This record gives sequence, C-alpha cells and structure tokens, in this order.
Amino acid sequence: MVTEGEIATNTDPAGPWSLVVPLKPLARAKSRLGRAAGELARPRLALAFAQDTVAAALSCSRVRDVVVVTDDAAAGAALSALGARIVPDVPAAGLNAALAYGARSARALAPAVPVAALNADLPALRAGELARVLDFASAFPRAFLRDAAGIGTTFLSCAGGTELRPVFGGPSAARHLASGAVEISLPGVESVRRDVDTGEDLEVALALGTGPHTERLALALALGPRVWIKPDQGAGSGACSRKAED
Repeated sequence: MVTEGEIATNTDPAGPWSLVVPLKPLARAKSRLGRAAGELARPRLALAFAQDTVAAALSCSRVRDVVVVTDDAAAGAALSALGARIVPDVPAAGLNAALAYGARSARALAPAVPVAALNADLPALRAGELARVLDFASAFPRAFLRDAAGIGTTFLSCAGGTELRPVFGGPSAARHLASGAVEISLPGVESVRRDVDTGEDLEVALALGTGPHTERLALALALGPRVWIKPDQGAGSGACSRKAED
C-alpha cells in the first residue's frame, strides 16, 4: 500500500466496506430545518433521512455493514430494524469523536476492514452511486467527497490499517484535503453529495427522488399550510416536484 497522503493507488484489495453513520438525538437534530418544516416535524424528518440513508447504504453491494453511532433510543430501534448495528456515543465529545469511535467499533469485529463515514442526512442516496464512490475511494488510503455546497463533507474513507481522522463540521472539505485525504471528483454522484440541512436542500433532494421514508413524510407535511411538493408519478416512484404554496 502507498503511504498516506500520496496521490497514488492502493495495491491491496479493498474488500467489503463498513460504514459509520453518526446521528444526534432527534430532539437536537436538523435545527435549521425547523424554520422550514416546523419544530414538530423536524425530528421526524431527521429520522426519515437517516432511515433512507441507512437503507440505501445497506442495499449497496460494496457494504458489509453499517454502524450507527447514536444515543437516541427511538432512532436506534428504527435503524436496527433496517439491519444497522447500533452503538452508543461513548465518547460524548462531538461528531468527530463519535465517528472515530464508530470506526473502532467496526474494526473490533473486522480489524482490516476499510471504513467510511457517511452523513445521516442523505435521503436521496442511491446504492449505485455510493458503490462508485466506494470503488474510487478504495484506491487511496483516505478519500473524501464534498457536499453539494462545496464546503462540507458527506463522505470520508480510510483503507484497512489507516485511521479515519475525521474533521467534520463547517468548512471540513478544506480540512480533509489539507489532512492528506484525496478528493473524490466523480461526476454523477449527486445523491451522495446532497445532504439536507434546510427547506431548500429538502426540495432539491425530493426532486432527485428520495427514499420512501422521506417521501411519505414530505407528502404528509404538504397537507398543511406550507405545501412544498406534489407527486409526479405513482406511489413508490421517489420522484417529486415543487408546488406553489397556498
């Protein structure tokens, strides 16, 4: 394997991936989304995003398991039902400590496994696009993908035998690049980049086509005074378009 920080391929086989997904307690998740969706809907949306993210990740052929780091009992139960392995946020020291702990938890069962951190708010995630990102990342000791805004990070990976070294939060893309991680520059992986923090982000994700948990909840919320979307196709299509507000 090449040394960390060099822009060169990894000569070792990648093997199946473990993904680490961090999730705040739902009562504190997605604070900016509350302004668009309302405070009662906000935690429900945060859970729906995580459910669709985890379900898509588990359906990806490159993924062996998904470790969700959360202290939220309801979210843990819902995500466990999808097949994720739930671990508590033992460090209780913020996002990056939770991710590092999740990576160690994954490697406690499979020491040489490649690990990737994945945001929990990717409701439009496509398994095929995630597979392309993982295949790209497997050639490098560490790699990352910028979010749709180009400032943050939605995905950070490390090969077997390499530490994750996450620096998420704020302008994390620049920090991950400075840390020696290779930037993933693939076209056509918008669903892996499209995290949702605001109402506008949610509209874009819905236009891409979200998973069923987010789609059903968004359609239900559209019955209220704030009407965001209407279905373009039949149930299960995952495709929605904007509708004028009442």
